[in-house]
Amino acid sequence: MTAIDLEWVRPQFPALARTQGGKPVVFFDGPAGSQVPRRVIEAVADTLAHHNANTHGEFSTSREVDTMLAAARSAAADLVGAADASEIVFGPNATSLAFALSRSMSRTWRRGDRIVVTQLDHDANVTPWALAARDAGAEVVTVPIRRDTTLDLEAMAAALAPGARLVAVTAASNATGTRTPVAHIAGLARAAGAELVVDAVHYAPHDRIDVAAWGCDWLLASAYKFFGPHVGLLWGSHARLAALEPYKVRPASDDVPDRWMTGTANHEGIAGVAAAIDYLGELGRRTALAGAARSTALSSAYRAIVAHEAALCEQLLVGLARLPAVTVWGIADRARLAERVPTVSITHARIGPRALATHLAERGVYVWHGNYYALELSRALGREPDGMVRIGCLHYNTPAEVDRLLGLIAEIGD
Repeated sequence: MTAIDLEWVRPQFPALARTQGGKPVVFFDGPAGSQVPRRVIEAVADTLAHHNANTHGEFSTSREVDTMLAAARSAAADLVGAADASEIVFGPNATSLAFALSRSMSRTWRRGDRIVVTQLDHDANVTPWALAARDAGAEVVTVPIRRDTTLDLEAMAAALAPGARLVAVTAASNATGTRTPVAHIAGLARAAGAELVVDAVHYAPHDRIDVAAWGCDWLLASAYKFFGPHVGLLWGSHARLAALEPYKVRPASDDVPDRWMTGTANHEGIAGVAAAIDYLGELGRRTALAGAARSTALSSAYRAIVAHEAALCEQLLVGLARLPAVTVWGIADRARLAERVPTVSITHARIGPRALATHLAERGVYVWHGNYYALELSRALGREPDGMVRIGCLHYNTPAEVDRLLGLIAEIGD
């Protein structure tokens, strides 16, 4: 495998040319939204300039939109490892799609059913299911985390005893980067007769999604986390998308997936999603497999991304360990890099999270502070209301940027 060529990657992202105080800005804010390649910007603009129409019309611009949507679904199916492009639903964001799905699923739940959520998840994969369970009279069970922010799998297995109808779990924590054993949890869910919903929003920019290998029933993602615009996507089997009754207006199509895409879609944004996946495909072809089919190229891209980001994460964790005033929340052991993605949350003994984020921002290094909507995790760690500071590495980040961040934190002292 060829390493990522940062001299090719970084010019793809116009935002990375931004400067502050005469120095390049460092974007470690990716967990809340990555920067986007130029081709994504151009795809959005081209759609608005030259293909701005609604679907299913008998004229050229409308037919061009139909063609674009079909191509974008095919690209997204390759991204998540789905065999059928009609199983891809686009929506405003993953949260809205989760609420729509939970509302429809809850109509099949009954009093005494059990819905399982976790302390590790973003609230967008907790509250939609909890509210739907409340409306159906179902019980909600929350699986706890261990101190290192891994899931308590024994508690998960107990929660997924017969009577469970659904388990919602993240593929990777948006707060501490912890990965979850999705395929193992899928096995537990199947044994209990429950469906598994995977929140892959934070996972998608870091590693290859494979719904078939994972064995999940539903998957949610957001393109603005994997170098695209603000568009959400939902994957579910064609059979389940057809069987559940979505809330929609009467004249709307009852075909899959259109029955789930209520109202006019964000066509320009969806064109940008396809362009983001195209970028990842080209990255894969450049790293190892020139001329490869898109699915193969995506696998190649993610192998290179995982290796590059693991090196950045190790460098970051080693540097933070040398700062006595800094606490890393989550997996900090270099030997366990495979159990996390390169999203690291910290606190500082001398200053609070907001003050630390401000210190870095004033010096051109962008990070997030707070709980990042991972409310249950923040509560479990005793970090409410201030939260933590989140440093998110992506494949366009460099070792020099990590060193710069570490130097700025070191300036604060012990």
